[in-house]
This record gives sequence, C-alpha cells and structure tokens, in this order.
Amino acid sequence: MTDSAPSRAIVIGAGLGGLASAMRLGAKGYAVTVLDRLDQPGGRGSSITKGGHRFDLGPTIVTVPQGLRDLWAACGRDFDADVTLKPMEPFYQIRWPDGSSFTMRNDPQAMEAEITRLAPDDLKGYRQFLADAEARYWFGYEDLGRRPMNKLWDLIKVLPKFAWYRADRSVYAHAARRFRDERLRFAFSFHPLFIGGDPFRVTSMYALVSHLEKAFGVHYAMGGVQAIAQAMAGVVRDQGGEVCLGVDVDEILVRQGRAAGVKLKDGREITADIVVSNADAGHTYTRLLRNRPKKRWSDAKLARTRWSMGLYVWYFGTRGTREMWRDVGHHSIVVGPRYREHIKDIFIRGHLADDMSLYVHRPTVTDASAAPEGDDTFYVLSPVPHLGHANGVDWTQEAEPYRAKMLAMLEERLLPGLSERITESVTFTPETFRDRYLSPLGAGFSIEPRILQSAWFRPHNVSEEVPGLYLAGAGTHPGAGVPGVIGTAEVLAQLVPDAERAATLVAAPLQVAAE
Repeated sequence: MTDSAPSRAIVIGAGLGGLASAMRLGAKGYAVTVLDRLDQPGGRGSSITKGGHRFDLGPTIVTVPQGLRDLWAACGRDFDADVTLKPMEPFYQIRWPDGSSFTMRNDPQAMEAEITRLAPDDLKGYRQFLADAEARYWFGYEDLGRRPMNKLWDLIKVLPKFAWYRADRSVYAHAARRFRDERLRFAFSFHPLFIGGDPFRVTSMYALVSHLEKAFGVHYAMGGVQAIAQAMAGVVRDQGGEVCLGVDVDEILVRQGRAAGVKLKDGREITADIVVSNADAGHTYTRLLRNRPKKRWSDAKLARTRWSMGLYVWYFGTRGTREMWRDVGHHSIVVGPRYREHIKDIFIRGHLADDMSLYVHRPTVTDASAAPEGDDTFYVLSPVPHLGHANGVDWTQEAEPYRAKMLAMLEERLLPGLSERITESVTFTPETFRDRYLSPLGAGFSIEPRILQSAWFRPHNVSEEVPGLYLAGAGTHPGAGVPGVIGTAEVLAQLVPDAERAATLVAAPLQVAAE
C-alpha cells in the first residue's frame, strides 16, 4: 500500500452490523467514527425503559454465539468477559388453536419424544429434515454466508449446488416433503419470518436455521441485546474510535469519484477515507446518495424490490405477575387459525387481517433486571403488511384496535387476566420503523430474502455505485438476523484493505458530538 492508504473510516449507524464493522475496521488499523441518530447504540437492537421496565426493541435471542466470539477475538478481546449469555432450555413453545403444543428443545432425545408425542409417523421425516438442514448449513451459512458475493462469478460457481439443494423450493414446500402433520410443517418452516421472509416463497436454504438451533442452541444476553450493543461500543472506544449518538447523517460525500465522508443534517461535513453505511440499503441509495446517478440500485429498481413484511410490536409491563402464568416461558409462539392464507394477507394482499399469530417474549423468566421486583416485562410481535401496498393500512386509525385484538388473543390463549395487570404500554407500528429506523416502507427486515434477492442479487457489501463505500446490516449479504448482520461485518472486513499509519490513528479524535 502507498502513503495515501485509507486511515480514517466513518460508519453510518450504530446497529449491530455497524458496530461489528467498526470493531473489525478498528482491528484493521482504522480510526473509526460511528454516527447514529438514536440516543443509544444498537439500532433495532436497542431498548427503552419505562416505569422500571426495560423493553428490548428488536432481536431477543442469540443463535450463533461463536459469531460474536469470533468478532471479539478479531479485536484481541474475550466476548464472554464482556457479555453473559444464558442458554435457553427449552428454546420456545408453540401453541395452536386446538390446544396442542410443541416445545422446541436442545436435547435430541427430548426433541424426538416431542415429535413422537405430536405426530409419531413423522419421526423419520424429522431425522431427514435435520440432515437436510445440516447440509444446507455447511453450504449456505459456513460457505456462502461467510465470504463476499459481490462478483457474478461467485454466484455462477455455486449454481450447481443451489440446484442440488433445490434452492428453488420454498422452506414450507421442503418441510411439507418431510412432515405430514400440518403443525410440524409450521414448526419447521416459520423461521424465515424472523428475518423478514415469506415461508411459502423464500428459498429452502433457510431450513439451515433448524441446524443452527440444534448445533449452537438458543441464548439470551443478560441485560438484553442492548447489553451486546453497549459492549460493542465499548470495544470501539477502547480501540480509539468514537461512537457519536444523536447525530443525523444527511448525505454521503463523493469527491473525485469516491466516498469521501458524510454531511450531517446540521450542515457539518466530516471527511474520511472510507465510509460504511449500516443504514438500510434502500435508504443508503435513495437518500444518502440522492445526488448521485446509480447504475444498479436506482430508485426505479428499488421500487420494484420486494421488501420484508412490517411488524406491529406491543411492549408492556405487568404488576405482581412474576409468579403468575407459570406455564408461560421465556419464548412462546401463539399460532392463529390460518397459516398460508394469513401469510398471503401479509406479503401479497397487504391486508390487515383480524386474526394473527404472535411471538411473545417474557425476559423476566430469565433476567429479573428487565422489570421491577415481582413484575414482568413483555414484548409481543405480530407480522403485518408493510406500508407499500396499494391498500395501505392507516396505522393512526388501526394501531389501537389491533392492540385490543392482540390483548384479547393473549388473554384467551396465554395470559388470563392480563388486562387487569398492565401498568406500562408502548406500541411500534410499521410507521415507527419507517420514522425511527429510516426503514423503507416500514419494513421490519429490509429486503425480503427471496432467492433472487439473496447472495449476489442483494446489495453488495462493497458498493457497486461508489468506490470507497461499503454496506453492512440486514439489507446486504448475508442478510438479516443477529448472525446475519454480524456476518456482514466479517464479509466486509475481507473487502476493506488494511490501514497504514496504525500507530497514529488514536490521535486527534473527531469529537463530533458528546454522548
């Protein structure tokens, strides 16, 4: 490298992908400044506290702890010295309207007993499904997911394996080949919803999630995912970098044909040798690069892109319930009466249905610090249409009626007497995601991970539009979810050259804004 090698980096967004990128850039010798418009690091993995209840706003579990441990190790640090992970057992319980349930566990014998209890004829299919999931894990996660996919040849080389694994088949279609019981088809196909995908249309490669759970378990970070974000910010600062909060980036500066820094909403400009955008890929190209012509990610192309569904999330606290609802664990999934047609309502028709399926997070089962003594904190999530459908939902009118329907379902199916115990309440709609996270169409997980919107087809980690610009987070390769966004930083680090002059980088911090 020459004396003009890049030495200073700006990261737009302190989400988990942005913070992981900042850590890896710091390890490569860059002086890193992270800029975020929120009041604490973490992005969608941040939290809010109200009445003594800590509400984790986004992701609630860690499925591949090794990804975080590798990230810390790349920085010469020990993840487990900074963050305490607690393994979940069981992982979660699924409850159907007919009163039946299925408990996902870590122990293989216990899992086979659950399959046998619910649908004994499906035990052989379950074993086959796990073998399928492991094969897809080694190819889709450990191979494709951990290396750049920004060159067309990278895709062409792996097309035979995509064909071999029937990547054209959906997750649900694959589960239907292994399970006869419709409840088990749901139990082993719904996971793409947690990364923004339609189980009836996203590639069967995502069956690998079942192997992730089996191989690595499901973990909870004590203090919530916010604790991970805070620890990440701490590593960045220890490396000599800055994490500047309450700072709104308005535009990526391009000079002499390459990314040269950012312009803030208040008019200030900050220069850098490289820029990493952890903002949504759609926001990056339509807003932050609005004054630049785009060859591939034009406004027209992004308008044709299929985005993930929206989310309605109700965060609430309850008084004196810690010893109530003893059969309700840390994670529950309360399934509505429809599956395929409800998914069509959400992804295709854009219709806000009266029925719903709910993911219920009760962290106080594991972490007493999430609520005042004796009380509980809850997070209940329902997939809903994003804001881009022709018959769009008016959330100013629908938010409260939808919460009331959610409350009625919870009281009937999971938490009897709930309405009398609620003390704090906060709701997020797709409009909140649009305004708080600058998410296009209020999508919960950026671009939907369909096969032709994954790998090479996704916005690349190294921008095709502007040299010196890199992308991290859910909207780029390998995709959404905690392992995915942490993985974007690992891929990005393979594309960014090492910095020179490392010994001088900690001097002269930018002091963009006081935290």
